[in-house]
Amino acid sequence: MNPLLTLPWETLTDRSVVAARMAALAAREIIEGRYAPGALLTEVGVAESFGASRTPAREAMLQLERWHLVRIAPKKGAIVTAVDRSEHRDTIGVRAMFEIDALRTLQGDPAAVASLGADLRELLDLQTRALDAGDVLAFASADYAFHARIIRAGGNTVVMELLDALGPRLARLTFDVVIGHPDAVRAYRDEHARLAELAADGRAAEFAALVRSHIDQAHGGAGSAR
Repeated sequence: MNPLLTLPWETLTDRSVVAARMAALAAREIIEGRYAPGALLTEVGVAESFGASRTPAREAMLQLERWHLVRIAPKKGAIVTAVDRSEHRDTIGVRAMFEIDALRTLQGDPAAVASLGADLRELLDLQTRALDAGDVLAFASADYAFHARIIRAGGNTVVMELLDALGPRLARLTFDVVIGHPDAVRAYRDEHARLAELAADGRAAEFAALVRSHIDQAHGGAGSAR
């Protein structure tokens, strides 16, 4: 298991509790579009699909709601949410703020900057391999890991808790962008390479400017993706 990959379905082990496993795998299916916005998930249906009881299924759906992938409908189940333009803009905007602040905190710490640069290069390789394989989910996962690694470098524990909660939503946004703009994905990857270069050099001001430009190019026209 690559320690840089931290989305819920990537961190499952044989010791993962049933509810966590169900939530993680259902989240992955929602992100991949196997459940369309407006689809109804029921405790019975989720339990049967995983060969489990309704109790962990209920816990899993509550976790999916915390990730904003579903909305609980009392006495019915959980309805898969749609992503609208404002949510897309605001979620990516929060990620950008976290990244910019994190890189600023690394100024004057060359060891931390060097470690960040090495990890970002590894994650760029994962993105390239995913693109070559046509694996959109793997690219979305590596994209999330890339941005998350920058944010985690800042060492803010509160921000890292928020980041963990945002992970599946961010992966879903990237997946939608890749599906909607397949011809532009390699350009996004190239921009990631430039971001990695600036981060590895500790050039916080230039990094901040490129982050904002990257958002405008990759996510500016997104929203209501599915």
